[in-house]
Amino acid sequence: MLEKLDLTKSLGKAEYKEKMAELMPRLGKLQRECREYGIPVMIAFEGYGASGKGVQIGELIKALDPRGFEVYAVKNETEEERMHPFMWRFWTKLPAKGRFAIYDSSWYRKVLIDRFDKKTKKRELADAYRSICSFEEQLTADGMAIIKLFLAIDKKEQKKRFDKLTDSKETAWRVSEGDIKRNKEFAKYQEVNEEMLTRTDTEYAPWNIVEAVDRRFATAKIYAIVAQTLAEKVEEAKKEAARKQKEKDGESREAGDIRENCISQDNGTEENRVRQDKKMKESILGKADLSLTYTKEEYKARLVKLQKKMEKLHGELYRRRIPVVLGFEGWDAGGKGGAIKRLTEKMDPRGFVVHPTASPNDIEKAHHYLWRFWVDMPKAGHVTIFDRTWYGRVMVERIEGFCTRQEWQRAYKEINDMEKDLADAGAIVLKFWMQIDKDEQARRFKARQENPEKQWKITDEDWRNREKWEQYEEAVDEMLIRTSTPYAPWIVVEGNCKYFARIKVLETVVDAIEKRLEKDMEKNKK
Repeated sequence: MLEKLDLTKSLGKAEYKEKMAELMPRLGKLQRECREYGIPVMIAFEGYGASGKGVQIGELIKALDPRGFEVYAVKNETEEERMHPFMWRFWTKLPAKGRFAIYDSSWYRKVLIDRFDKKTKKRELADAYRSICSFEEQLTADGMAIIKLFLAIDKKEQKKRFDKLTDSKETAWRVSEGDIKRNKEFAKYQEVNEEMLTRTDTEYAPWNIVEAVDRRFATAKIYAIVAQTLAEKVEEAKKEAARKQKEKDGESREAGDIRENCISQDNGTEENRVRQDKKMKESILGKADLSLTYTKEEYKARLVKLQKKMEKLHGELYRRRIPVVLGFEGWDAGGKGGAIKRLTEKMDPRGFVVHPTASPNDIEKAHHYLWRFWVDMPKAGHVTIFDRTWYGRVMVERIEGFCTRQEWQRAYKEINDMEKDLADAGAIVLKFWMQIDKDEQARRFKARQENPEKQWKITDEDWRNREKWEQYEEAVDEMLIRTSTPYAPWIVVEGNCKYFARIKVLETVVDAIEKRLEKDMEKNKK
């Protein structure tokens, strides 16, 4: 691919000025339209050293309103970034709806420079490529425009540019020993780039190769690519807005009724299928033995022992730099708060954080739904506990209609991919479903209402949710089946007895940490 490029392409000054006179205002207008329609844009510049990425970014932003974009220079990972999954630093740099993010080098560094320098091991490559493709697929499915530009020059041109840079004290610092090495082994590094382009050139995020020997030609081509991509995205947004407005105005009420009937029939068929499946097999939640219990004396004795273990293990987690992600879901009044409190009571408060997940705010709504959870993921050696989690997408958002059917259906894979990224980075990932029956929930609701100190815990919405118990049960069963994995398992906690539930959570966490420490010790022996 790269060796067959015609790198002699060039553009005369007059022709360049003529093209840019049309392209620059067009791009400025498209930026405004992206803001109007809430389209987030990511533009990734990759390519050989000295191919002009910085120069071309400088040219591109001349047409843009500086209030609407941010440029990120992606170099070696910081210490903070090294202590997270490698995609974390890019999830945390996502643009909000209507904004641009421009990357001078990007998430491809791990499979390019880091691979060439042997910082990325061969065994890590498959997972790195999976993470990259998943990242791009998730974002584009959610409406992100991702534009990937690869700036190509040949070995001779690169050497010429390096020599020019090193001749001046003001610019010599821009050429590293790594740059020189990659120029000397240009053919080898080109193969690495070829593989990257082949493995990540997708329908949802294709690569655009830019012949970059002639600066004017490269600038004009980049402008044309960006403008064309954004124009297509804006056109899609306009059509969608027009469709919604037409339905809102009632101009297509008849067609809408037909569509609703079709959807209703489809949903009816789907609901019937789910009910039939439920008849054919016992639900996962239905298998929970809610009669399991401990006496108060048994509970206290076990609690003391487990909390002492947890206190010690927490220190080992920090010493060995093992991150832990714990997610708690369950019925309202299912005992999440009580279980979390007993779990953390003896832990060092400097080494853990509990995030109570509420409805997303305006800033969070302006990003991909997983963004706010990625931002809060723990660094190596720390524990993060989520009271309610990213699974809201396939439960409350699904049932209450806060997302489309297509969105919650694709969320299972998106969630599995995120948890795989965490596990690949060394995290222990556990998810707890706190299971109680409907009668026990009613009893707890009533007790809260009668206790002035706990009345804040009960709302009208809690009572309304009981009316949809069966719908939630079906959604939870599907969630457990589709997202319980060896690297991020679900644990159903029998919770009618709070004592039993708290002990099971503690035992599960302690056991998972001990097994992980044993596994690491065995690995170190080898």
